[in-house]
Amino acid sequence: MSHPKLTAQLYTVRDFCKTLEDFDASMQKIRDIGYTAVQVSGIGPIPHEDVKAVTDKYGLKIVITHVPFEYLQNDIDAAIAQHKLWDCPNVAVGSMPRPYHEMGEAGFHQFAKDATEVGKKLADAGLTFSYHNHSFEFVRFGKVTGLDIIYEESDPRYLQAEIDTYWIQHGGGDVVAWIKRMKNRMPVVHFKDMVMVRGEQMWATQQTMAEIGEGNLNWPRIIKACKKANVEWYAVEQDRCMRDPFESLKISYDNLRALGVE
Repeated sequence: MSHPKLTAQLYTVRDFCKTLEDFDASMQKIRDIGYTAVQVSGIGPIPHEDVKAVTDKYGLKIVITHVPFEYLQNDIDAAIAQHKLWDCPNVAVGSMPRPYHEMGEAGFHQFAKDATEVGKKLADAGLTFSYHNHSFEFVRFGKVTGLDIIYEESDPRYLQAEIDTYWIQHGGGDVVAWIKRMKNRMPVVHFKDMVMVRGEQMWATQQTMAEIGEGNLNWPRIIKACKKANVEWYAVEQDRCMRDPFESLKISYDNLRALGVE
């Protein structure tokens, strides 16, 4: 496989991508940082043709998206056409929809089944389908977690992983172990760091998101595991930033380049 490459998750700068004009300016900033690829998520509404025109203008490849699961269930032909237009090979959902949450354990079993069915249709069109985790999936049902259920009961040919390093750690999981577990089942991984911030009392610290290399995750081990797992793209994301989000994307980019990531 080719050497893994960096991509900017646009959810990080979603507040600066709501209009076509702002989207254009934001893509120029991302390209100027050094990124050559993006994940489309949280933007717009902007016509699909315009998104393609702007990303092409700045030489940015769209490598994956986050789209609503309901969109894939109800209008999959439109979703396929959208990704074909963008020359985007990977489709992902950002979370398990609320109705599945409300079903408790049964919801995880049902989602694994439904996601497999959606993924089969996307695979038939030449696209991959991945699930992006948060930490709620680490709720336990006996000896297994919700995330265990999703991946053990779905077909790996049709549902792949988009492991998020921060949220795995937030849920009490082992980041490297989960990356290894998803070997050959994860075209894109989400990179974000975790840092502890002080509260009013010294023991009242709380977890928050940080730029890659500015927090407490072990990035040399994570990157090594990703390479062995045959991950193709490292998507840099920060849902919440403590500074300008473009500056956060640049800090992460520079720190990852210093670690040998291109």
